[in-house]
Amino acid sequence: MSKTLFAGARIWDASGAAPFEGDVLVEGQRIRAVSRARGQIAAAGCQVIDAQGLCLMPGMVEGHAHLSFEAVTATEDLIAPPPEEHTLLTARVAKVLLDHGFTSAWGASEAKLRLGVAVRNEVDAGRLPGPRIRAGSLEITVTGGMGDESKLHNPRKGPSIIVDGPEEMRKAVRLCCREGCDNIKLDVSGDPFYPNTPAHSTPMSFEEIRMAVDTAHSYGRKVNAHTRSIAGTQACLRAGVDVLYHCEYSDEATLDLFEEARDRVFVAPTVSLFHTIANNEAAGNGLSAEIGGYMGIGALLEASAKTHTELRKRGIRHVIGGDYGFAWSPNGTNARDLGFFVQYYGYTPAEALGCATRNGGDLMTQVSGDKLGEIREGYLADLLLVDGDPLANFSHLLDPARLVVIMKDGQMYKNQSGAVQRRAAA
Repeated sequence: MSKTLFAGARIWDASGAAPFEGDVLVEGQRIRAVSRARGQIAAAGCQVIDAQGLCLMPGMVEGHAHLSFEAVTATEDLIAPPPEEHTLLTARVAKVLLDHGFTSAWGASEAKLRLGVAVRNEVDAGRLPGPRIRAGSLEITVTGGMGDESKLHNPRKGPSIIVDGPEEMRKAVRLCCREGCDNIKLDVSGDPFYPNTPAHSTPMSFEEIRMAVDTAHSYGRKVNAHTRSIAGTQACLRAGVDVLYHCEYSDEATLDLFEEARDRVFVAPTVSLFHTIANNEAAGNGLSAEIGGYMGIGALLEASAKTHTELRKRGIRHVIGGDYGFAWSPNGTNARDLGFFVQYYGYTPAEALGCATRNGGDLMTQVSGDKLGEIREGYLADLLLVDGDPLANFSHLLDPARLVVIMKDGQMYKNQSGAVQRRAAA
């Protein structure tokens, strides 16, 4: 069994404690020992990483992964690629996430049913580089809901399954489970990109949502929901949805429902997509801040800040994941969410990083029963050795060159520690 010793690191363990100097021993897949002093763990038989002057932290978790989204500017970018090319694209994005310190990815949804499944299987088999993956399904929507791309005069198959009624929902979820998806995605509410189905609307019924949850859970799978409206979010919470995305609009009753479900639900605010539009970062793609204003993006951002600040205060488990994969919010920049959590929701830097690590680890391991997301004895060894202090400057986590070591499941994916020590000596 392989053994790796990180010696003399500045350790941020994601437990809520302040960073400390010490050593960490990895044996096989797991963290075997953590010492708060250097030289307390025997180095015999170990690969020793001299981590002096570097920060050791848990790997990050992308909580709203779209692995099949690469520089998307319109729905056509998800529909047009043939499945063969789209599979290769999905594999590329998986590698991009791992290269940027994301050792786990919770699939929100994919553009074709088995894209996440196929890449997950190849990563698990060791034939492709990528994070540990919970594969997302196609989106499931209803006639006239977000994701329904058809018109009577122009039938069009979008990146979604369209159902109407609980029995059609049962069949769609069964299909996704049969094909190997880990997570089922529901489009419960509307969205500003669908003018006829605005964000405050709720096309999907409670009965349809409940059927999806009951069916998925009977297979041991989890359910994600796109929900922006008050009615949609309340229906998701009452029906037992596991992961809620967006959730901008709320009232006191909605917040109380969240608090009641605090021990079982996870929430990803997914703010990056709209932040980038409101700040003119999407102007080159035809989405200027002015156009975003017509779409109601500014109001959604304000509602997001209000709702998720309150959810933070109530102890709801946020995970990062900002709908990355669009041309103006690309995969690889996912760690920007850390700064957005501080800016919009009042998190401290350490608390925001905890959403990316500890909370993300809890999300990923709900089914397996393993432990992930902290530097603690017995936890799975997903670790980053960072050249810099990510708590002082989140940009260090956006620069792959500063990720000196990337370890996933106890296996060394990247190790540039020797080069860093040589630079320091010089």
